Amino acid sequence: MLRAYKYRIYPTEEQKVLFAKTFGCCRFVYNWALNLKIEAYKQDKKSVAYKEVQDRMVNELKKENQWLTEVNSQALLNSIRNLDTAYKNFFRDTHAVGFPKFKSRKSKQSFQCPQHCNVDFVKGTITIPKAKDIPAVLHRRFKGTVKTVTVSMTPSGRYFASVLVDTTIQELPASAIQGDTALGIDLGIKSLAVCSDGRTFDNPKNLQRSLDRLKLLQKRLSRKQKGSANRNKARIRVARLQEHIANSRKDSLHKITHALTHDSQVRTICMEDLNVKGMQRNHHLAQAVGDASFGMFLTLLEYKCSWYGVNLIKIDRFAPSSKTCSKCGHVYKGLNLSERSWTCPECGTHHDRDFNAACNIKEFGLKALPTERGKVKPVDCPLVDDRPRVLKSNGRKKQEKRGGIGISEAAKSLV
Repeated sequence: MLRAYKYRIYPTEEQKVLFAKTFGCCRFVYNWALNLKIEAYKQDKKSVAYKEVQDRMVNELKKENQWLTEVNSQALLNSIRNLDTAYKNFFRDTHAVGFPKFKSRKSKQSFQCPQHCNVDFVKGTITIPKAKDIPAVLHRRFKGTVKTVTVSMTPSGRYFASVLVDTTIQELPASAIQGDTALGIDLGIKSLAVCSDGRTFDNPKNLQRSLDRLKLLQKRLSRKQKGSANRNKARIRVARLQEHIANSRKDSLHKITHALTHDSQVRTICMEDLNVKGMQRNHHLAQAVGDASFGMFLTLLEYKCSWYGVNLIKIDRFAPSSKTCSKCGHVYKGLNLSERSWTCPECGTHHDRDFNAACNIKEFGLKALPTERGKVKPVDCPLVDDRPRVLKSNGRKKQEKRGGIGISEAAKSLV
């Protein structure tokens, strides 16, 4: 199984110069290849193959720009390969993947070395082509074959090396899905995760705690003269604080997902298929949703479930998990978002909103099981009402007011 190990490295001044040259050359080749593909599609309506781009870079681009020969050639070829993969992914699914963008020297810089890389745990160094014995903090050991090493530099000026290793570790086989070993999880802003077994994981709100300091540093940065040394120092202060917020968020998410996937009593996890991008369109909750990082939580949970043999089931995002009584099954349609607890009008049971939703998510998830472990299958759940879902535009609403044929009549004809 392939696993990545990320280490902090401390290159020398000569190695920093080499890294800066490699960053610039890879960025230049990537942008050149992307422009080549765009122009070919505009003129001839065809896509340039990877082999043709590689030949033109070796035979034409390198001869015109001799400074490209000062860096590792494999890193340049890998940048073209990454572009080709991103280009194919866009045309494979244009809704899920965006079009490749031109790289900027102001964003995060990185390059990949696919060959002749070595990690020495005795010396505490990492060796890549044209850069030997780079000092590193090797806090985690591994056993396996090193495939690639990705060297990156953050906007704050810190260097990291991500080592992709082909290990002998095997994924644990998934056990049979049973109701007594299943767990329902409801994600929220007040509490990050509420489980059906009563456990609650608080939302650390890392951005909110550092927001005042971040605003102050950003205000100081905006007042510095562009191009000055003081502006660069202020920019680094902002970047370091943002990295601290991101690292704190990742640390808490890793701890929560580790606790969920390493519980011996939990072999199946049921969750909602959240539309995080749509949730962030609400300007009142966008900052809180981004700070909670639901998308990263789901990503970490998915690959950890596949590693440790835990079944993961996602239910339909439109399932009324919060409005359904977990005792009698009554759907309370009048539940508002501001109500954190409610009483069922049928059986009189008092529910906590999040805990009731977690229990319903577990029950909905057990109704339909995925055919293969790792594949996510939305569960058929009862909707809030049986009316056909028809989107209303502003023009149709005005037409209804004027007495024309509106959506309501069109919906009645569908029944």
